[in-house]
Amino acid sequence: MSGAAPLGGPPGERPAALVTGSARGIGRAAALRLAADGLDVAVHYRSSARDADAVATDARALGVRAVTLQADVTVQAEAERLVDEAAQAFGRLDVVVNNVGDYAKGPLAELDAATWHAMIDSNLHATFYVCQRAVPLVRRHGRGRIVNVGYAGSDTLVAKPAVAPYQIAKTGALLYARGLAREEAPHGTTVNVVAPGVIENSVSRPTAQIPMDRLGELREVAAAVSFLASEEAAYVTGAFLPVAGGWNL
Repeated sequence: MSGAAPLGGPPGERPAALVTGSARGIGRAAALRLAADGLDVAVHYRSSARDADAVATDARALGVRAVTLQADVTVQAEAERLVDEAAQAFGRLDVVVNNVGDYAKGPLAELDAATWHAMIDSNLHATFYVCQRAVPLVRRHGRGRIVNVGYAGSDTLVAKPAVAPYQIAKTGALLYARGLAREEAPHGTTVNVVAPGVIENSVSRPTAQIPMDRLGELREVAAAVSFLASEEAAYVTGAFLPVAGGWNL
């Protein structure tokens, strides 16, 4: 068990987590790390049902309960249904990890409206929809945890034309997280952002720009999520935690 173990307990009392986009990549690593920490996990997917089932099977092998739930979280009604179903599956919801977010790269002059909306919808609106529904639920036990997955560098206003819509959405999600952190602090709910840099499954891999001269590992991002979801992080809220090897500093 890692840092999240003090939140644990028997089924029905054990904390439960929802990780969006957890069939693959960072979401998968985060879901399995939380399962290893002793949390029941809701594995969310949009279209990768087989991969999600495999993650749930691996989570159950760690001794916790796991369910798979399908939704398109860029649609408000589906995001709300997802949160409700996760809470119903375990009788509670304590941890929410907002991992869903599409990525696109290209010249701004060639950007089309569909790509723009896809970046904003998946990286910002989806986070808002999930959080708004989840906040009253994670408040109930006085120690809720919301962890949003951002990206290293979204806390600085530096022009990055090739990824501007993505950057704009992630920066907006960071500001939303910090506002929510201030509001929810009196309720014992923390809201933080884990900001991966160039990770082993990243689309772009500018290794030469990374001071540590290597790609990040999925397990390293998951470890940061685990810490922020733990009892030890009860006094950490509104934080922006880069997991990036010095990239974009």
